[in-house]
Amino acid sequence: MRRAVPLAYIARNLWVRRVTTALTAGGMALVVFVFATVLMMTEGIRATLVATGQPDNVVVLRKGSNAEITSTIGREQAGIIESLPGIATDAAGQPLVSREPVVLNSLVKRNGKPGNVTLRGTSATGLALRPQVRIVEGRFFRPGSAEIVVGRAVARGYDGVAPGSTLRFAGRDWTVVGILDAGKTGFDSEIWGDSEQLMQAFRRLAYSSVIFRLAEPSSFEAVRARLEDDPRLTLEAKPEIRFYAEQSEQLANFISILGTALALIFSTGAIVGAAITMFGAVASRVGEIGTLRALGFRREAVLVAFLGESLLLAFVGGVFGLAAASLMQFVDVSTTNFATFSELAFQFRLTPVIGAKAIAFALAMGLIGGFVPAWRAARLKIVDCLRAA
Repeated sequence: MRRAVPLAYIARNLWVRRVTTALTAGGMALVVFVFATVLMMTEGIRATLVATGQPDNVVVLRKGSNAEITSTIGREQAGIIESLPGIATDAAGQPLVSREPVVLNSLVKRNGKPGNVTLRGTSATGLALRPQVRIVEGRFFRPGSAEIVVGRAVARGYDGVAPGSTLRFAGRDWTVVGILDAGKTGFDSEIWGDSEQLMQAFRRLAYSSVIFRLAEPSSFEAVRARLEDDPRLTLEAKPEIRFYAEQSEQLANFISILGTALALIFSTGAIVGAAITMFGAVASRVGEIGTLRALGFRREAVLVAFLGESLLLAFVGGVFGLAAASLMQFVDVSTTNFATFSELAFQFRLTPVIGAKAIAFALAMGLIGGFVPAWRAARLKIVDCLRAA
């Protein structure tokens, strides 16, 4: 009959060597912290940008443009878009279409360093197209005026953007009249003003994008085909959600690859530490191993017991590393969006999938680091163990 070493025995041995256990688990926790934080950062960026879009909104850009700042749509083309069938209308029967120029402007952060901020020309219709956006302080800008509203992340991260303050750019003074809250989406990192006023100030003759709402979300393919087949237009249409999801890919993938590479490099040290700890455990318990074998425990049971110690050690480190990483959810950070070259504010985001990946990564380190010492313990002969004791 095969006998398994009790789990209590495995846990007790870790507790007896608690100083060594704590140091090894701490090293693993640090690696898991880095690994989980990178995944949380990637997920936070994706969640921020994807949530920026609405499922029934469509973004129209110049063909070949992957961002609004590189797109141009003439006034005549914008008029053709507005006449497309299938566009929703407001209570007054006007089409829910927003013509929007998008430019970059440099502002000074609170830490004294410059940062690029997205300036979006829009209107009351543009606000209506984004139900997640609301004015939380002050009011919305008046049409035809040099007034602007700033996103919550901009107000928090830059100097001189409180309601009532004045910003100077494009050769004009602009009065901040409100702060908008976009529900932790990409619009929190933007400044909004009147479309025509921004185009005049920046000497723009064309819009960057045209946003409209579909009367029926299922009619997107028909509207897209009509728009892209029109010989007068060199434009392409995308669902707003997909447009912002694509914008997140380049930055999210870069962070994911770089962070995972760093975590793998750091994990080498953690694996070596686990191996050293387990080799020390085997060396100090040769007599115990001989006694277990003499009591009838097979080599497989000894192998599983020592491998279990390594996995339990890794699990403890993984839990503490993941717990530390979860605290990053309360930190607001910003980075440069590779698609727009502007600052994007976001929060770290922990999901069950990320938690499972972090624990699995920790257990993998424990398995790799503990297998060779466990194999050595299982191959020891009973007579040699009892003699050494």
